[in-house]
Amino acid sequence: MTMSNKTILVTGSTDGVGRRVAERLAAAGGKVLVHGRDQARAESLLADIHDAGGKAAFYLTDFSSLDEVRALADAIERDHGRLDILINNAGIGTSGGGAGRQVSRDGHELRFAVNYLAGFLLTRRLLPLLKASGAARIVNVSSAGQQPIDFSDVMLTRGYSGVRAYCQSKLAQIMFTFDLAEEVAGSGVTANCLHPATYMNTTMVRQADVTPISTVDQGADAILNLTVGTDPEGRTGLYYDGQCPSRANAQAYDANARQRLRLLSQDLTGLS
Repeated sequence: MTMSNKTILVTGSTDGVGRRVAERLAAAGGKVLVHGRDQARAESLLADIHDAGGKAAFYLTDFSSLDEVRALADAIERDHGRLDILINNAGIGTSGGGAGRQVSRDGHELRFAVNYLAGFLLTRRLLPLLKASGAARIVNVSSAGQQPIDFSDVMLTRGYSGVRAYCQSKLAQIMFTFDLAEEVAGSGVTANCLHPATYMNTTMVRQADVTPISTVDQGADAILNLTVGTDPEGRTGLYYDGQCPSRANAQAYDANARQRLRLLSQDLTGLS
């Protein structure tokens, strides 16, 4: 795997599987743009990458704020003339951030905002830069945990649970991937998504009081397969379970549902 002259943005890359992916892409010669909201963890990662002879830069952003996401996109466009790979990995789990229903700084249900809306907005804002870079790849790190979106209560004001919120946000991410893949077909940009591994040994899993059954490296292998592997090269609009093509929840293949989600997302992020 050689990533020489490639610029890669990995969101949520100061911890867990995102950190491992960033380390491995930097070791392969890529210029890795590290994103997170923990300065100390970011400095630790940058030191490790630089000590190994790699290239990396850090962008501090809280994905619970759409204004901060817009500022991140502005900074990436300002600082870099190309973006070859965007890995939307940042997210919170079923119990991360506290118990009970929470809202983002913009007033949206927190998991929908962080796991989905932030990545939607960032990707839309960076799409011109990705297209200008030629054969660029977008990889959305989703989950096998998926629940159909109830468009009458997307923000889950009724019957809230952290699991339901997480699973809905992850299906929204997959629906966006499929929608985007159709839009950018023929542009040189591909968009795919995956469930990297089941219950990896990450902070997110530990916060949910679940015993890990997969390693971070197993998840990183799956993400890197879509990021730099030859099997999905030129293919787009795919959902993978690990390193195997798979099927997502049926709602992901419903064009009307995807359109409703797209219009809602454009409205909520101010892109309409």
